[in-house]
Amino acid sequence: MRRRIRANGTWSADSVPRAIRLSVAAVIALISAGQAAAQSREQRVREDKRKIEAEGFWHYNDAAAAFAEARSSGKPILVVLRCLPCVECVKLDDELIDGDPRVQPLLGQFVRLRLVSTNGLDLTLFQFDTDQSFAVFFLSPQGDIYGRFGTRSHTTEWVGDVSIEGLAKAMRGALDLHSEYPGNKSQLSGKRGPAPRYARPELFPSLKDKYKSTLNYEGNVVQSCIHCHQIGDAIRQLALAGPEKMPEDILFPYPHPKSIGLIMDPDEMATVREVEPDSVAARSGFLPGDAVRSLGGQPLLSIADMQWVLHQAAPQGAELPAVITRRGVEMRLTLRLTAGWRRNGDISWRASSWELRRATLGGMVLVPLGDEQKLLRPADLPEKSMALLVRHVGEYAPHDLAKRAGVLKGDLLIAFDARTDLRTESDVIAYALWEKARGDRVPLKLIRDGKTISLTLEISR
Repeated sequence: MRRRIRANGTWSADSVPRAIRLSVAAVIALISAGQAAAQSREQRVREDKRKIEAEGFWHYNDAAAAFAEARSSGKPILVVLRCLPCVECVKLDDELIDGDPRVQPLLGQFVRLRLVSTNGLDLTLFQFDTDQSFAVFFLSPQGDIYGRFGTRSHTTEWVGDVSIEGLAKAMRGALDLHSEYPGNKSQLSGKRGPAPRYARPELFPSLKDKYKSTLNYEGNVVQSCIHCHQIGDAIRQLALAGPEKMPEDILFPYPHPKSIGLIMDPDEMATVREVEPDSVAARSGFLPGDAVRSLGGQPLLSIADMQWVLHQAAPQGAELPAVITRRGVEMRLTLRLTAGWRRNGDISWRASSWELRRATLGGMVLVPLGDEQKLLRPADLPEKSMALLVRHVGEYAPHDLAKRAGVLKGDLLIAFDARTDLRTESDVIAYALWEKARGDRVPLKLIRDGKTISLTLEISR
């Protein structure tokens, strides 16, 4: 549910020529629109607080009160984490809050907690894919995790990952797990991860001097908000600054099921819609229609639960037991992950990848050739050889190293450090992080206007 902001500029000096009047009016309109947009974001945060607190249906940024109610009532807790200034995923959240008929009857069976920023967030409990700005947790009154909801594999589009129907089914599944609690407590233990290095976002070195543990409603509340993706940024910045190779679980966090060949049905809890041929999932015996009841010993309520299990799996490989229902019959499979399995994941959509582009690509954004760009590919270039379009080049420091090296938007990158087998932006980033050091000079080969050119890019990590 997106809101459009209009701003009109006016000019009254009749003696000014019409073309100039229109140009000035356009500039005034742009300035007014920018001011209105900033004001709108600030107003949206304050109005949301006023509205939700007045209605009293949700606990608003008060986890202690939500847990106290849950312990006294015996109800499970539903937590919606939604960085309010973000608008990328407002579609799903607005439908949830506004009372979708598939969700509304279930909400009354939960204690409801709405968190609109990550300032002060307990990261020992709330561990999730932070490149989202919408996530749901289902918790017991004692803080055991029944499940997670919220998945993303694109910058703005959520179609194919989540749906309101899928959320409703995850809620029912959480209520079923709650009815068995605490008898199923041991099954839930793996849903909470190990203690993080920093217990709250504002303790990370890159955030410590900029943010407090609460939002600043006395000043600029929008600027005081720690967004979800900033946690991922902070984790990756720590890894970039360290002497060791960036761990695969930090570079490729929360692997999407697609990375192992599973296309899941967003309208179901954890049900396979398609299986990619010759994929990890296909070789492990999964078939379309399989309902995955548990993976790695953990009950699954959603695709996000599956991602959590995959996130915890060892990069060098693992064998994860799976319980599925196939045509009404319960079966057991083993998901066999081999070394390097995480590298099939796509990290290009992640907001926290911008810093990695600076460190490894000099600020380039690389994308595969679309159908309308196929003619850019030289006819003699092997089909499986690298061909990545430079969609964007950073204009300003420190993201302008590629620009200073001579790279232009619209160039076609066909070799990076003499490697022609790096077929995605994620491949190039991973190679540069793992194989190159700060200050290394990497040769690039590009196609521009039908001609091959050679440039050199300095790695700045």
